[in-house]
Amino acid sequence: MPAVTVENPLTLPRIPAVTGQERKVLAVETAPSGFEGEGFPVRKALATIKPAYLDPFVMMDQMGEVDYAAGEPKGTPWHPHRGFETVTYMIDGVIEHLDSNGGGGTITNGDTQWMTAGAGILHKEAPPEWLVQKGGLFHGIQLWVNLPGAKKMIAPRYQDIGSSSVVLLSSDDGGALVRLIAGDLAGHAGPGSTQTPITLLHATLSPGARLALPWRKDFNALAYALSGQGRAGTAPLDSGRLAVFEGFGTRPGLATTAEYFTLTAGPREKLEVIVLGGAPIGEPVAHYGPFVMNTRAELVQAFEDYQAGKLGVIPAEHA
Repeated sequence: MPAVTVENPLTLPRIPAVTGQERKVLAVETAPSGFEGEGFPVRKALATIKPAYLDPFVMMDQMGEVDYAAGEPKGTPWHPHRGFETVTYMIDGVIEHLDSNGGGGTITNGDTQWMTAGAGILHKEAPPEWLVQKGGLFHGIQLWVNLPGAKKMIAPRYQDIGSSSVVLLSSDDGGALVRLIAGDLAGHAGPGSTQTPITLLHATLSPGARLALPWRKDFNALAYALSGQGRAGTAPLDSGRLAVFEGFGTRPGLATTAEYFTLTAGPREKLEVIVLGGAPIGEPVAHYGPFVMNTRAELVQAFEDYQAGKLGVIPAEHA
């Protein structure tokens, strides 16, 4: 881990050194373990965090890391979504996506698939047949990004973001490699096109390295450790734990004036971290199962529309 690396990060564009006020850490929580889909293991990174701290994010699962034996790989069967976006980032391994809107493809080793469910879509994610037969490594994340009420019924869309299009950056001293998947960071723009303003990246910090990330003041900031140990600001951070930094948009009492936050790897091993943040939507959230809406009535309507076949039809060749 991970698949996308660079032999010498100093050859990459560098994130400039930052000064000024640093964001403090409000909380560090451990992600509970569980299973999703047909039974693949996950760590539910956001499950114990106050919803007010997460907006615009709904859920993030670390899928694996697991090395499957032959016959063991699992995925998710066909299921509906409405009202948000799903982002699947494969760190290692391979998975196939199919949806009722015609989107789909195979992503592997640093690729990302970005599905805007919008008004409604059916999709499935599963390992290819050859992987089921052979077994192999499976490790990635799936993130759910909420949509504001005005965009919940937009047309569905699918983006296939190959690993070669991800923007690679280095910390100012070369001690950390940053893979920018979506959003802006230090004047660089990731390839993912987002309906809700967010930044999403995967950072690898060498032992003892420090990474200072300039961050929009109107964005919240979350850092989830995939592996290793170190610190978020001055708080201990290790594998399977998520740090919440101060600052939640422009709302009175929750805004921040800090310009950046820091991550530091411990002295003996690399620290792998998913970093995300976005502009809070600030609307009521009604979330049940595969739907994320603003009201209970909208949830009921989503279920009724799904049962009536209005969220899409499974392609005949895959039914």
